[in-house]
Amino acid sequence: MIDILFCGNVGVFDGVLTCTLSVLRRTKSQEPLTLHVFTMDVSHLDPKYTPVTDEQIGFLQEVLQSYNKQSRVIKYDVTDYYMQYFSGCPNEGAYCSPFTLIRLFADLVDGIPDKLLYLDTDIMFNRDIMLLWNIDISRYEYAAANDHYGKYLINPRYINAGVILFNMKRCRETGLFDKAREWIRRKKLTFADQSAIIRSTTKKKLLPQRYNDQKFLHRHTIVRHFSKRLFWLPYPHTDNIKQYHVEKVHNVFRYHQFDDILDEYLRLKEEFNKRSRDV
Repeated sequence: MIDILFCGNVGVFDGVLTCTLSVLRRTKSQEPLTLHVFTMDVSHLDPKYTPVTDEQIGFLQEVLQSYNKQSRVIKYDVTDYYMQYFSGCPNEGAYCSPFTLIRLFADLVDGIPDKLLYLDTDIMFNRDIMLLWNIDISRYEYAAANDHYGKYLINPRYINAGVILFNMKRCRETGLFDKAREWIRRKKLTFADQSAIIRSTTKKKLLPQRYNDQKFLHRHTIVRHFSKRLFWLPYPHTDNIKQYHVEKVHNVFRYHQFDDILDEYLRLKEEFNKRSRDV
């Protein structure tokens, strides 16, 4: 079983769907997947901060089981944990949203296995997920790759927390998540959860950039992370192009390596929208 953790609100559906399809289409193994989805209702902070819906979860499970009947999707409502630990904390207005913080409850939620792959929802697998999943992390709390910009601007070993392979057994022993939650509760951090994880780490395994490539797509790239990036032309600016922005993926990045995945995504998204309209 490959266990993947996604976190977010109702708006992460397109990201989770495209990322999941990339895993399914690029992986040769018949190993079933379990998607663990952490979500919550904090609409008192912003009307769009509502949970992933049961309809979205059900549809994702249909897609997974069309590839492997043993795969499944599990939704966890972590609202109570959020209100207990982070409500009103200095990082509640995090650089993305409060939903970036909720993976820090992974040690508290029942049913989370001893090995867990956390993924941001703007991720696409270019190669087989087993190249990442099979990495030996028995002596580490987690494995992660450098942050593309942070390795130059902050520290050569500064990691990007968008792709983390967690040894949950070791994390529970060292108290990594508990320490990270304490950082979030008491101090405003530049990159919130990412900063908290880095400050709480006892021992990590640093992976090559191809396991979380935030700027380029090479033949050897295993994970392409569609995070916000800097463009120099036609003038210096940043843009936040996601993998499901299909026209921009084609016209700006000039990527066609994911066309089989994106074609299926567009078909499935239309099917999901049609069902929603018919309800």
